[in-house]
Amino acid sequence: MNNTKKNGCLRIIYYLCKNNYRITIMTEKEKMLKGMTYQATDKQLILELNQTKDLIWKYNNIQPTKLDERKAMIKEILGECDDDVFVNQPFYCDYGKHIRVGKRFFANFNFTVLDEALVTIGDDCFVGPNVSIYTACHSTDPVERNTRKEWAEPVNIGDNVWIGGSVTILPGVNIGNNVTIGAGSVVVHDIPDNSVAAGNPARVIKRI
Repeated sequence: MNNTKKNGCLRIIYYLCKNNYRITIMTEKEKMLKGMTYQATDKQLILELNQTKDLIWKYNNIQPTKLDERKAMIKEILGECDDDVFVNQPFYCDYGKHIRVGKRFFANFNFTVLDEALVTIGDDCFVGPNVSIYTACHSTDPVERNTRKEWAEPVNIGDNVWIGGSVTILPGVNIGNNVTIGAGSVVVHDIPDNSVAAGNPARVIKRI
């Protein structure tokens, strides 16, 4: 940085401090959770990802009949759940703590959640086998994508939702209450309350 630019920056900082402006520097994790562009290779994020992988490995290797041990471990992984939670092994996620599920939540084999943003699921929801929920977003510009900068958009699912096997739910989607998503669907848009949706992309095919 040349002296002119350096002096200009110093004058700005001096002005902000003199007038009691608060200068806040966000961490990459804070940017991620706010839906801002963040650096995915940040050391703290990589550390947290790997710590979660260790917990996931432990969970997936618990003897299936040891239900109390499984329940204790999944409650340690998830951000919020109740005592009636049941997640079949294997289960996969990125951070875990960004996943909130309601009462009597059930997920079948190979449930995968990329929870860079919050994933919120309501009460009495059933998730079929091989379901994936994604919040992570990447640029379609390959040059920008290769910088490893990305952003994330939250997914919200209401109460009394049944998500059929092999469904994929993309970033930013909101699914209402009392919804059924047909097996093999790819959900790219919001789905309203009291409906059955199916297809790629998923669309409402029936009102309840």
